[in-house]
Amino acid sequence: MNYIRLDKFIADNSGLSRSQVKDAVKNGLVKSNGIITKQTDLKINPDSDIIELDGKNITYRKNRYILLNKPAGYVCSTSDPVSPTVLDLLPPELSKKVFPAGRLDKDSEGMVLLTNDGELAHRILTPEKHVPKFYIVKLAEEFKIQYIDLFANGMSLSNGEVCLPARVFPLENDDLWAIVELREGKFHQVKRMFATAGNEVEYLFRFCIGNLQIPEKLAIGDFMELMHKDVERLLQPPDYDDILRNLYVYFSSYLINK
Repeated sequence: MNYIRLDKFIADNSGLSRSQVKDAVKNGLVKSNGIITKQTDLKINPDSDIIELDGKNITYRKNRYILLNKPAGYVCSTSDPVSPTVLDLLPPELSKKVFPAGRLDKDSEGMVLLTNDGELAHRILTPEKHVPKFYIVKLAEEFKIQYIDLFANGMSLSNGEVCLPARVFPLENDDLWAIVELREGKFHQVKRMFATAGNEVEYLFRFCIGNLQIPEKLAIGDFMELMHKDVERLLQPPDYDDILRNLYVYFSSYLINK
């Protein structure tokens, strides 16, 4: 059996800090299997014991999944000596429990997954699993039709790295904007691919991983916890029609101002 301390269990699954949990226990607001307990260090079995906080059952969550709409200026790391990290955008009691599953450039915006599920992170990040990531980019110069074949054929970057085949196409009615689909995540890959093609990325926004899209209502800098059905969509094949339809909605309401 996997026993853990009562205060850790409550803090991990309620959003309360350890000190807040201690106060709740002291004030008689916590029950273990129907009995009020005053022991914060009580060892419980999270799989079978019933824990209540102020009359409400606490559901055991082994893993946490957070979708963040990253703003520019933050790095995808657990710590950085110079720049703020994406974890700084979460409350302290939550930021200590997750890590960024993948990178998004410091000056880029959009979808970042934060989790403590290492297995899921590996499945999303490894190229062998072919989980696609979708980006919208604003270019310095107009999109050229030859980019489509360059990306599709697996271009070689300036340092000799070879990219997996990728998809790219211009946004309708605006040749300065393009949509990119990658199935890997090399350092600054989208920017380096366009640089190799003779163009420059002025703005980059990631809006989808797998078949999970960033909600239109989730503002830059905000985050939300994902439900199980949302996590499953990360590993589902993308619904291209739905993704593009929702992208244009998001584009018209937000990205058009960039």
